[in-house]
Amino acid sequence: MTFLSKTALLIALTATPLMTALPAANADPADTTISAQGDATKGQRLFNRCKACHNLTATARRRIGPNLDSLFGRQAGSRDGFKYSKALQEADFVWTEQNLNDWLAQPRTFLPGNKMSFAGLRKEQDRKDLMAYLREATVEAAE
Repeated sequence: MTFLSKTALLIALTATPLMTALPAANADPADTTISAQGDATKGQRLFNRCKACHNLTATARRRIGPNLDSLFGRQAGSRDGFKYSKALQEADFVWTEQNLNDWLAQPRTFLPGNKMSFAGLRKEQDRKDLMAYLREATVEAAE
């Protein structure tokens, strides 16, 4: 590599702002494209990583993170009684499969400033499997 091309590369890298994933504001919460490609049984096992901080039902006692019942279609940062980070309080999106998929891949990158300490699920299939399980397990029971 010549000096000129190294310099050009350095300028290009430093001049380009870091991109973060932006929530899909207009996505349909009823879209099940991602979960349809997953295995809910495998997703249930993956949820073991989540259950230290999250419950799946509204009636369960809240843990470190908010309860996940009725997750899909819910406004981010809106669970009553849970103290969200400023980033989530100000977030302007609803939880869709696409938003949750992007969040689970890299929570800190998806929404900088959130308090979730989970590093994320790198494998796309793991996210699909977890999404399939969450689609089944987070549906609010009929009263």
